[in-house]
Amino acid sequence: MEFRHLVSFLAIAEELHFGRAAAKVHLTQPSLSQQLQRLERNLGVVLVARSSHEVRLTPAGEVLRAHAGMIVRQLDRAAQAAREAADGRNGSVRVGYNFSTWQEILPNALARMHRRHPDVVVELSELRSGPQLAAVSGGDLDVAFVHGPAATADLAHRVLMPVPIVALVGTAHPWAGRDRVRFAELAEQRCILFDREQSPAMYDAIRAAAERSGTRLAVTDHVDDLSATAIVVATQPVVGFVSVQRGEHARVSGLGSVPVPLVDPVPTVDLYAVWRAGETAAAVRAFLSCLDDNAVEPSCLE
Repeated sequence: MEFRHLVSFLAIAEELHFGRAAAKVHLTQPSLSQQLQRLERNLGVVLVARSSHEVRLTPAGEVLRAHAGMIVRQLDRAAQAAREAADGRNGSVRVGYNFSTWQEILPNALARMHRRHPDVVVELSELRSGPQLAAVSGGDLDVAFVHGPAATADLAHRVLMPVPIVALVGTAHPWAGRDRVRFAELAEQRCILFDREQSPAMYDAIRAAAERSGTRLAVTDHVDDLSATAIVVATQPVVGFVSVQRGEHARVSGLGSVPVPLVDPVPTVDLYAVWRAGETAAAVRAFLSCLDDNAVEPSCLE
C-alpha cells in the first residue's frame, strides 16, 4: 500500500467527485482512477462505487476513510515535528546553573526561549561550577552556567558578565555593619573556603586577591555546600566567600548572615555559558541564541 494512493483515496472520499478530487491532488482523472484501482487490488476490496450520476463510498471505503485519515494526519504531524526539531522548536535542553545565573541571566533567557520555542523543554539543575563542567563534558548537561571559562578543548564558552565576590559574615560579626572591608583585613579573621574542584575560577580569584594584597588567609575549614556556609557564618565568628548575588539573597532571607563588599582588591570572577564544542543539536543552539541580550561581548557560537 503506497501513501500516495491513500492521499488520492481520501481526496475522492472528501469530494465524491473525480474531477475535483484529481484537481485537489494535482493529478489527471485517469491517473487518479488508476491509483484507486491499484489500492483496491492491493486490499482486495471495492472502495468506491460510481455511476453516471454519483460517486459514493462502499462500507469498506467508509472504514478505510477513517483509518486513512488518521494515518495521513499522523504522518503530517511527524513531518512537522521533524521540521521543528531541525529548527530547534521542540526537544529538550539540559541546563546547569548557579545562583548568579538564576538572579541575572536565566529569567530573561527562559522567557525568550518560551516565547520563541514554546515546545522545547528546558531541564534545570542547580550545581557548583566544577560539577557542571564535568556534566557537560560527560554528556549529562547540554549547557552550563559557571564561574570561569572552560579549560578543555572539547568545550566552547562565552563570557556573560563579571561577578564580584563578597565576604559573608553573621549578623553578630563585627563586620556586619560595615559597607566595605579591605581584603588585607581578612588576615585577622578565621575563614572558611570550599574545595577548589567545586568552583575553580572563584577559588583562584580569592587566592589571587590574597596574593595581590599580601594577605595570608587563615582557612580553618572547607565547606562545599553553600547553604551550610551561610549556617556556619551565622553561628560562628568566621568569614565565608560567596558571589554578590548570593550574598544579597542571604541578607534579605533573614537567616542570620550578611554580605560585606571586599576592596583593595575586589575579587571578581566572570560568569560564562559553556557547551560542547561543535554542538549541532538545534534545541541547544536555540537556547544559546536566547542569551544574546545578556552577553557583554560578541557571541562566539561556532
